[in-house]
Amino acid sequence: MSSAQFNAGESHGQAEAKTERWIDSAKNVANSAVDKAENATQRASESAQQNNDHNAGFLQQKGEQMIHMAQGAIDGVKNTLGMGSEKK
Repeated sequence: MSSAQFNAGESHGQAEAKTERWIDSAKNVANSAVDKAENATQRASESAQQNNDHNAGFLQQKGEQMIHMAQGAIDGVKNTLGMGSEKK
């Protein structure tokens, strides 16, 4: 084997090794990006669930307040008409 052939073979081997390192590096970057995307998705899902829970509680509380206000109004009308339990 001549020196030129040896150098060509060595260069080819180095190029293959460098290509494999680049591929491994690209795979690591891609895996890292996937992990970050999965984490962001999980956090967004948890945040949305917390917001839903908070909003449901808020709406239920407001609904109960409206029911009490309406009942108070009904009782006031009944009392005004003399139909309520607080007869004057």
